[in-house]
Amino acid sequence: MCGIAGVYLPGRMASEPLVRAMCDPIVHRGPDDEGIYTDGGCGIGMRRLSIIDLATGHQPISNEDGTIWTVFNGEIYNYRELRDDLACRGHRLATQSDTEALVHLYEEYGIDGLSRLSGMFAYAIWDSRKRQLLLVRDRFGKKPLYFTVTKDGLYFGSELKCLRAADVPLDLDPEALKLYLQFNYVPDPHSIFRQVRKVSPGGWALFSETGQLTEGRYWSLPAPSDDPPTGMTEKQAQEQIRDLFDDSVRARMIADVPLGAFLSGGIDSSAVVASMALQSSAPVKTFSIGFEEAAFNELDHAAAVATKYRTDHHTLMVRPDSVELIGKLVRHFDEPFGDSSAIPTYLVSKFAAEHVKVVLTGDGGDEIFAGYQSFFEVESLRKWDALPQAARRTITWVADSLPYSAYGKNFLHGIGRRTPLERYFEFVYAPVSLTRALFQPQWVMPLDEAEIRRSFNGCLLSNGADVLSQAFYFEATAKLTGDMLVKVDRMSMANSLEVRCPLLDHRLAEFAARIPARWKMRNGQGKVCFTESMRDRLPETVWNRRKQGFSVPLSQWFRGPLRSFLRDHLTSPEFFSRGLVSPKFVQYLLDEHDSGRRDNKTWLWRLLMIELWFREWKNAAVPCL
Repeated sequence: MCGIAGVYLPGRMASEPLVRAMCDPIVHRGPDDEGIYTDGGCGIGMRRLSIIDLATGHQPISNEDGTIWTVFNGEIYNYRELRDDLACRGHRLATQSDTEALVHLYEEYGIDGLSRLSGMFAYAIWDSRKRQLLLVRDRFGKKPLYFTVTKDGLYFGSELKCLRAADVPLDLDPEALKLYLQFNYVPDPHSIFRQVRKVSPGGWALFSETGQLTEGRYWSLPAPSDDPPTGMTEKQAQEQIRDLFDDSVRARMIADVPLGAFLSGGIDSSAVVASMALQSSAPVKTFSIGFEEAAFNELDHAAAVATKYRTDHHTLMVRPDSVELIGKLVRHFDEPFGDSSAIPTYLVSKFAAEHVKVVLTGDGGDEIFAGYQSFFEVESLRKWDALPQAARRTITWVADSLPYSAYGKNFLHGIGRRTPLERYFEFVYAPVSLTRALFQPQWVMPLDEAEIRRSFNGCLLSNGADVLSQAFYFEATAKLTGDMLVKVDRMSMANSLEVRCPLLDHRLAEFAARIPARWKMRNGQGKVCFTESMRDRLPETVWNRRKQGFSVPLSQWFRGPLRSFLRDHLTSPEFFSRGLVSPKFVQYLLDEHDSGRRDNKTWLWRLLMIELWFREWKNAAVPCL
């Protein structure tokens, strides 16, 4: 696991000091080692967190004659099979690292070799013969990779800090800011800056000596299926899930350093721990955190799993210095990021990093096996699809005319909109009645299907797909990559901890896409097929419990220890001068939350994060629209 950065400046000389300056801000991603290589206009560098092949895994790594070089962030889980195949084809590998396999894979197969990889990764390949630089990102985008093309050439890095260190132009992108305000994160391939993009999940970008940029995809998540795999019963599907899952866990247990698991007490993390314990001769190290507020404390459920599998269990009851912690979060995300579950993710990562360098987690289960309650809400609204367009337009007009006080209480907000897809985004993400009251008009993103498709290109199915399938696909592509995996990567790497996600093995995800919704959702319960496949491994108190998100008592903190901090920022002249919000309505949200009439923590946290981001990136200014 590493952080990477570099440049390709055709017609110029890349300097080692420049590349080092780009790598220095991400030392937290790789505190164990550093390496830089330059060749004419190309310079690539890395910071290494040593996990596999501790002795000879130094980067950058080249092929036999030094014509192809790579810097790599991540893990390749099938690297041993790849090495064996490449050796049989005449390649001579000098180390035992997974990184070296990438160089020879490219040399043998070119871009076509990407589909052979299994893992989480972001890497760069410098081909000195063709004078071209290739950037690659894993299928789900677990590892970040930013890049920008300027008049001088291409700059890339694991974090935006790398590009800022290179002093490249960074102008705020108003479209990205709108997306953050609407969805709580900046979705791929956008970045908060106009000049910077992210390599798409499952994608690549190739920059040539002539300055031409070519992009492509080597993988996309299959569309959800309405029919089960041919000839397969539901029970057989559950058995296949179990086999694929165990194989995925086994592959992610390979490491030359201490390894453990996050254990929240939910179904997904408990299933990971169970599989690890059944495949390990030594006790699994497990890590759980809890809060004094009972509603946010899952330590008892985690303890039940730890006891069943006799893990080496570590627990911590936390009461963090929330003001200090919030500042750290903003600095590590680089972009505006409004998911408050980043707080417990940071805390459990910090705790685990005191004992191990690698952990396995249950992230991804809700997205690929339909675990979110919102899927049931979307399904319940499908009965309104038969309404004539004229009736739907009338309902939409009435819903939009209602005051904000009716938000959350009037079902018209759920059945309006011209299309089912628009209704999904209205109902699940950002109701028009709220966004119109909160944001200045130029910062309200219209819930128009064409606009939604443009903003999330590649994350929605073609016209004609039912809205539940659209919701499945969106959550497993846009939301998973832009929100959940960003949170996990930044918060774990802030603590120099590698996180691996067995539920996001691409073979398991592809099989899950072939399972019909009726096998995933039943009687108000999601993830049925996965839960049933793990039933005999988990304590009854775990598999039979209601879903509980990994969160903190933010509502109480906003009425208590964080109240002054929140108000100082969200009622400041500096915040209001940015022209994003209605000052009167922000005050209304604060007062409403204080009174307990409504829990506004999600929107208040979103606003707090954008204001703190502006203060962190002091040269960023809201553009005039």
